[in-house]
Order: sequence, then structure tokens, then C-alpha cells
Amino acid sequence: MNIVIVESPAKAKTINKYLGSSYEVLASFGHVRDLPAKNGSVDPEHNFKMIWEIDPKANGRLNEIAKSLKGADRLILATDPDREGEAISWHVLEVLKEKRAIKDHKIERVVFNAITKQAVSEAMKHPRQIDGALVDAYMARRALDYLVGFTLSPVLWRKLPGARSAGRVQSVALRLVCDRELEIEKFVPREYWSLVATLITPRGEAFEARLVGADGKKIQRLDIGSGAEAEDFKKAIEAAHFTVTTVEAKPARRNPQAPFTTSTLQQEASRKLGFAPAHTMRIAQRLYEGIDIGGETTGLITYMRTDGVQIAAEAITQTRKVIAEDYGNAYVPEAARQYQAKAKNAQEAHEAIRPTDLSRRPAEMRRRLDTDQAKLYELIWIRTIASQMESAELERTTVDIAAKAGSRLLELRATGQVIKFDGFLALYQEGRDDEEDEDGRRLPSMSAGEALKRQALAVTQHFTEPPPRFSEASLVKRMEELGIGRPSTYASILQVLKDRGYVRLEKKRLHGEDKGRVVVAFLENFFRRYVEYDFTADLEEQLDRISNNEISWQQVLKDFWHDFIGAVDDIKDLRVTEVLDALDAMLGPHIYPARADGGDVRQCPTCGTGKLNLKAGKFGAFVGCSNYPECRFTRPLAADSEASADRVLGKDPETDRDVTVKAGRFGPYIQLGDAKDYPEGEKPRRAGIPKNISPADIEFDLALKLLSLPREIGRHPESGLPITAGLGRFGPFVRHDKTYASLEAGDEVFDIGLNRAVTLIAEKIAKGPSGRRFGADPGKPLGDHPTLGAVAMKNGRYGAYVTSGGVNATIPSDKDKDTITLAEAIALIDERAAKGGGKPARGKKAAKPAKSGPAKSQPAKPELAKPELTKTDAEAATAKPAKKAAVKKPAAKPKSEAVSKARAPVASAAKTSAAKPPTTAKPAKKSAGKARG
Repeated sequence: MNIVIVESPAKAKTINKYLGSSYEVLASFGHVRDLPAKNGSVDPEHNFKMIWEIDPKANGRLNEIAKSLKGADRLILATDPDREGEAISWHVLEVLKEKRAIKDHKIERVVFNAITKQAVSEAMKHPRQIDGALVDAYMARRALDYLVGFTLSPVLWRKLPGARSAGRVQSVALRLVCDRELEIEKFVPREYWSLVATLITPRGEAFEARLVGADGKKIQRLDIGSGAEAEDFKKAIEAAHFTVTTVEAKPARRNPQAPFTTSTLQQEASRKLGFAPAHTMRIAQRLYEGIDIGGETTGLITYMRTDGVQIAAEAITQTRKVIAEDYGNAYVPEAARQYQAKAKNAQEAHEAIRPTDLSRRPAEMRRRLDTDQAKLYELIWIRTIASQMESAELERTTVDIAAKAGSRLLELRATGQVIKFDGFLALYQEGRDDEEDEDGRRLPSMSAGEALKRQALAVTQHFTEPPPRFSEASLVKRMEELGIGRPSTYASILQVLKDRGYVRLEKKRLHGEDKGRVVVAFLENFFRRYVEYDFTADLEEQLDRISNNEISWQQVLKDFWHDFIGAVDDIKDLRVTEVLDALDAMLGPHIYPARADGGDVRQCPTCGTGKLNLKAGKFGAFVGCSNYPECRFTRPLAADSEASADRVLGKDPETDRDVTVKAGRFGPYIQLGDAKDYPEGEKPRRAGIPKNISPADIEFDLALKLLSLPREIGRHPESGLPITAGLGRFGPFVRHDKTYASLEAGDEVFDIGLNRAVTLIAEKIAKGPSGRRFGADPGKPLGDHPTLGAVAMKNGRYGAYVTSGGVNATIPSDKDKDTITLAEAIALIDERAAKGGGKPARGKKAAKPAKSGPAKSQPAKPELAKPELTKTDAEAATAKPAKKAAVKKPAAKPKSEAVSKARAPVASAAKTSAAKPPTTAKPAKKSAGKARG
């Protein structure tokens, strides 16, 4: 028997069918180990030794893999063909070695770029060993991210209360957004004028020509800077006689773009389909894993995390065949097009993203896929086909015109472009983030010396505009240009910035939020080197060199850590007030905009004598008066951010009650009507505002959608019970009976469909009891205890245990939970009961809990990148009170001790408040979880 390991159960099921009965394909469900969120997980003092912790949810699956190996001869590691996939294979192998499951098994690593029978079968013929250099590069990246996040985030919490976290790459991406905000704020518009004449040929054909020169001098776009200058040119043109001086027509060719890489796919899906990068990657993952076609599950696209642009020879041949069939031989170039990979790391330059079978046309696949899957598949198919089509042939024409007005000679120019042969443009044209002027109009036929007549003259005033804010697509493009991040990280970086409230997406543009700008200002003041674009890009190059086996990963970490920990030590003695003074000066243009009356921007509007300055409270940074406590004026950082509170958005069409955005003790919320509109004792309907949405951005339609939650999506096809969608403290979710499943990036709580909801519920159940929020694991029955009743084996958050009559006993590591006998279980339970474990009898006073033992409750492991909902008065009145974490006992498990220690800086930071913060602020959720770059 051959055991094959892949990441996902869907992939496992498909590949199992391809390989036959001599293979058993098992899923690891992604990463199985990670660095625990506690001090010492990476130890710089001992050559960066790393302590890995097995995910409790993965432990059971690893035991199943170990059990399957008992009757097997070969272990085949077939995880994804990139650095992360290599790391997962290495982790699985290391854990199996620790469990002593590897005896004389033959260990092989295989990679395939597509989940098709041919690709998988071919990969099995060419096994290799785990690539140690790729694993080293993964470890270096993971250690760097841990060291930066786990070292820098507590500094932020202490020196900058209200900050969430900082990451190696995330902070640099955030700086890009915030630097653009600063450019916009500092931008001073510049006036300029344009003059465009409409001229007529002797044959009566009209066209437009722009003023480009006067009296022997060229006129650039911004050269005419006043209305007086424009008026002077206008008079001259109105009095002029026009003659064609030259007509120049040049042929031009436009070549198609290369097939998609991860970055270009995310950019085009954002431009053309409006998909967020995370949503694009989730859909691409499903297309890669495949759908059922003719009774066999087949992957529809190749692997979607790549920076390669070349495609396989057989795919090129098939592409050219499809072009000939659909468009004719004129659209097939003589030689196949070859594209050069731009990736710096050759080991990650896999084949570009393309359909696995180009004969599966989008129209045919549309009925087999959901709407978004069909759209993305079509985009990938079109781009791949276009990349091998003939070039477009153009003719670009430039006509220069002399305008003689007395002694003055003005020059006008008309440009046009004609497509002689459309080539690939018949199918595809790449989108743009910021449209540029491109004159694609056809010009009438003209020849030198012909006289022209003026029909009209447009004199237009313009003002230069600030640089546009980044869209998600343009930010990904900029990160790629700067060498920041990698294909597998772009989507997650953007999602983290949005989830933490550092940026918000408004009208498809990324806006830097106050808390994000404060974090960037802090880092630029005190850790400038580590948010510089060149430094981050150079570090990425070093990681690439590690994966090429050129340098030692420990040496890269040593070089980085020496300077980084020195910078951290330098700021330790800085007082919070010193930090705030530095940020106050840096963020001045943003915090204190110019007043309409020209007065002092820092004058307190309440007392008139105090000066406004930046202060810190446990809820974050805010602006307060220097005369505190006599004057208690406070406001958020942005001077106009209060305008979003207590505003009526409109009338609810069903009840005719006002829909209002209000400010409450726990933050802003939406309310339907007032108390007088409801029966006595009934409270107005309210809805919280998600943390990644500013109250100022709430519009009427969105408010009605939020008030409609929770909503019923439909009935579960098996149980018949309703499935609902709603928003909770941890973000959007779907619920069926007692199972709650969080929505993934790209899912929309307002329009998620029944099929997708059923899938999320099924995936949540498949993850096992450790992922449950409600309901207990029924466990595996083992028999009856002589006095306590039924005995069962269950999977808990911290591993497997046996239970009976309220007494829980952990199963020791030397025993297999799947083979434990009733007698062994009874012995463990009796031993636990003798130590004081279990629930007290009814009616009796509860005894003090034992100082140690597996039955002791543990605080939940914190999470970082979960969407959160601002708590409203409605939630405060109706929600069940949250359980308080138990006070730490000396003998508690190390994991919870690490959590407590990691939270300690947060507590101390909360005491640094110098003034009462704004009532609209809400404390940012602190977390000791790992901070990712």
C-alpha cells in the first residue's frame, strides 16, 4: 500500500480516484504545525532554534496518517508545488518521525501543476526528495515574521495604546497606502488651460486639433497657467488661417500580454470583475481542485500561486488549435509565443495559470460552475488564448497644422489611431487602474498644403489632481514592482489590513484609517529602516537566495536580528508622551486641517485657551485639550470624523420609521425608529456597524441590509432546518442548528446563497469538534463505568480525553486514542477522580478546582485576523454576558501561561491614558497571536 498526503480532502478524493486501490490518499488539511504564540518559540540565543506546536485540530488527522502507515510500504508527499507546500510536507514527515510511525518506509515527494489524471500519473513517475533549501527559506520567512510581529507588537501596545499589531510585510504595504494619503493631503492644485480647435477639411470632414506651440516654442500641458494667457491665444486662433504642414502615418503593432501570474490574475479580476484578491484566490482554489465532469472530478486550471508566465508545450499546441477553430488561421502567429519569467526565484517560477484543457470553452463550463467561478474561468481562458494570438496591427497618424495670425505663427496637432487588423484585440484587452488619454479616433484624409477652416474653439480651465488612491489591484501591482511579498501573500496582506481596521475600501479605493496612519507614523519615526521599501525587498531577495541554496538561513536571521533588537532596545525607555509628541508633529496636516477663518488650527474650540494635541487612551490615540482636566474636550484624530454620528439616512419603506446612524457607549450603530415608535417595553431594532466600515460611509441601502440580519438563507437539504446568515462579535457567519461557520474572505453575508452556506457548514463539521463554538462532541462510546455511567472518548481543544459522569481524563501520549479499551479508560477516569477531578454533585457547594489536571478550563487561544463587529447598545442590552477568563493558577499549562504573558503589555498600556478618550471610540482587541507579515 502507498500512502499519499495532500492538503485538502477535496483534492484527496479526486486523486484517490486517479491512482486506484493500491494508493490511499489522505488530507493534512493544510499546515499541521506552527510556532506557538509565546516567548521563546524562536530563540535567537541558540541559533534561532524553533519550537513547533501541533495544531490540536491536526493531531487526530496525523494519528490517522500514522495508523495508515502501519501497513504501507511508501509515503508519498504530494502537497502543493511551492514553498508553503514543501513546508507542509516537511512538517508532516517530521511529526510522523516523532510519532515513530516511519520505519523502513520509502519517502518520496511528488509535485503536479494541475489536478488531472494525466498530470498526477506523470508526477508519480518522477518522485524526488523534499527540497531542503525551500524548507530553509520557509523557516527563515516564518522566523522573521514571528520575530518582527512578536517583538514589535508588544512595543506598539506599550507605547501606542489602541494599536493592534505590526508585521514585517504588512506594515510596509500599509505604509504605501498611508504615504499616498499624505501625498493627497499635501497636494496643491495647479491651474492650467487647454485650447482645442474643431477644424474642417475641404471635403467637409471635422476633426479636433490641440494647441502645441506658439512663436517657435513648444507648449506643454501645464504651460498655459492663467486665463489671461489662454485669452491671448484664443484671440490669435480666432483670427488665424489654417494650413496642413505635415501628415505622418506610422504602422504599429500591439502584442498580447502573457498568461496570468498570481499577481496579474488578482489585478485583472479586481479591474474587470470587481473581485477582492482574497475572493479571487478562493475561487481559483476551487477551480484548481476541480469539479465533476463525466463522473470524474477534474481540475479546471493549473496551480494558482505562481510568478511564472510560460505554459507547457502541449498547452501551447492546444491553444493554437482553438484559435484556428474559433477565429481562423489569420489569428494564429507563425511561431508560438514564448514569454520570459520575471520571477527572481527560479524555484518558484512555475507554469502560468491556464485552463487544464483549452477545449473546455467558457460557454460550455458556465452551466457547470457558479456565477463567480464561471466569470474567473472565462477570464483565465480568454487571457490564455489571447496570449498565443497574432498581434494587432495599427496605424498611428499625426497631422501638424500651422495657424497664421498676423505676425504670429501657432502650431496645432491632431493625432489618431486606426486598427488595421485586430488580432488578439478581437478577444481581449487588459484593463487599466487609472485611465490615460489615448486618442484612438480615426482622422479624415488630408495632405500637406491643404487649407482648413475653423468650426469651433474650446478654451477650458483645468486643475491638476492629486495622485489617485490605490485600488486593490494597483496596490498588488506596486508591491510586486517593489519586490514586497510573494504571490501567496498578496491577498492575505490586504485582508489583514482591512480586518484590523488599518485601511478601508471605499468605491474600490483603499483609504488609510486613523489607526493605520498612527501605526505607520510610529514605525517611520522609530523603526524607519524596517518599513523602507528597499530594505523589505532586499530581505525578500535574501529569502530567494536561501531557497536557491546560496546562503544560510541562520545567517540571514543573525544579520537581521542584531540591528532589529537594538532598535527595539533603543525605544524601551521612551515615555509615551515623547512618542505622542513625535507623532503629533508628523501627522499635523492630517489631524489639524486649515480652518476656514484662518485661525490657529490647534486652538481648543471649547475653552479657547488650550491647545489641541495628540493623546493616548486605552481605546487608542485621540485629540484632547492641553487644559485637561479643567477642559474635557476630545475628538477622534480626523477633525470631520464626528459628522457621521446621529444622522438620519432615510425612511424604512416597510415601517416608515427613520433609519439613523447613532453613537452609543460601545460605538456607532444603526437604529430603526425611536422608542416612541415601539410598544411599551420593546426596544428599537438596532444593528452594529462592522469594524472595517466607517460610520461616515454607511448609506441607506447598506443600513437596511444590516438591519435585516440575521436573515434566513433557506432550508438545509438534509435536515430541513433553516440556515441563517448574520453578524457576530467575530464577524459574519452562517448557522445551522447548533453549528456556526465563519464566512471566508470574499463571501458576502447579505447575498451568500444556499449552496455556499451548506458547503461552509459541511466544512465546519468536517473539521471536527475542536472547531465547534456550540454543542459538544458526542464522542466514541466505549461502554459503562461501574458507578459513573457511560464512558466515551472525545476530542477536545487540547487533545483526546475520556469522560464519564462529568469526570474528564486526558489520554496520555503513549496511548492511541483510537485503540484505547474500556478498562484503560476506567483506570484513567478513576485516577482523575481520586485527584479531585469532575463536577460536584448537585445541591452541594462546588469544591475549589484542582491546581492541575486536564479537566481545568483554559482560555481560548486568541485570533488575530478575524473580522470584528463594533459592540452596540443593542448588543449590550440583548447579548449574553461574556464569560470571564479564569484567574491564572501557578500550575496551569504553558500555552495559557504564554497567552497571559503576551497580554501583560496590553494591560500596562491601558494605564497610560492621559485624558478621557472620545465616547465613540472602542477598545481595539488585543491579541497575543502571531502577527503575520
